[in-house]
Amino acid sequence: MTDLSVEVERVPAATLVRLGGDLDKVSAPDLREVLLGLVDEGFVTIIVDTGELVFCDSRGLWVLVELHRKLQEKGGCVRLTGVHGVLKRVLDVTGLKPLFESQL
Repeated sequence: MTDLSVEVERVPAATLVRLGGDLDKVSAPDLREVLLGLVDEGFVTIIVDTGELVFCDSRGLWVLVELHRKLQEKGGCVRLTGVHGVLKRVLDVTGLKPLFESQL
């Protein structure tokens, strides 16, 4: 397993969050705290770059769905970029891909 790396770049129009490594039951709570903290700060457009993500389990996916719901309540959105591998297949199979306005 690879630890999750999270890099946040705040710009006026959006916030870019770059993920790398494994997003799983161990790392999901920390990512949730970071992402919901951005929402609490008032950021309503968040771009999550998953290009370096190696693994994502259901807990990780749930964090992304929760982020989508919180941003939707505030009139914002989350976009996923760099989606590939397991995450791409899971989004396709579950029908969640449209939630994230992905650029797949």
